[in-house]
Amino acid sequence: MSEDVTYVVTDIEADGPSPLRSSMLSFASVACDVKGRVVDEFEAVLRPRGDRAPDPDTMAWWQTQPDAWTQATTDPEPPELVMPRYADWVESLPGFRVFAAAPIVFDGLWMDHYLENFAGTRVLGGPFKTRQIFKGGGVCLYTMAGAMRGAPYLNWGMQRVPAEWYGHIVHTHNAIEDARGFANVLAKLFSLSSTLDYIEASESNYR
Repeated sequence: MSEDVTYVVTDIEADGPSPLRSSMLSFASVACDVKGRVVDEFEAVLRPRGDRAPDPDTMAWWQTQPDAWTQATTDPEPPELVMPRYADWVESLPGFRVFAAAPIVFDGLWMDHYLENFAGTRVLGGPFKTRQIFKGGGVCLYTMAGAMRGAPYLNWGMQRVPAEWYGHIVHTHNAIEDARGFANVLAKLFSLSSTLDYIEASESNYR
């Protein structure tokens, strides 16, 4: 039978562009299969780190997003409690777990930094002597969507993806809603590729 993979589609919100200087405020993950069927969801609000500082430009932008700011900062928990709980949740998911984000270089960087610092694991899977909760290097929806749409690189932005690919979920910087939208995009991209045909053909050989 073909290998089972659970895609952990994740969106984060932060008070700056870099985890080396600022804090992650909230994040959410939607675990789904290649057809977009949701297995489970995880969301959390994090207490800002005492050894980090908000970025002034980012905070000026947050002032234009009052509803999203409230959702990203209400009832925060210490990251040293949340990230181990998240790692346990990822390991409870079926099959191989693969991290996915848009773009992975932003959301994945934040999650990798927090997981390494607070849970002794990584977003990346590889030849590390640490706990391995994800397989491989993950999926960048930004890159996948741009390439599969046949768009030139400068037109790869996620804002150019058709609204129906998101399931008409508006990107509002509410982490769980944004993650759900990205999960829909991932499923749409797989439906446009040969991936589903390959999986269905592989499974038919074992029926």
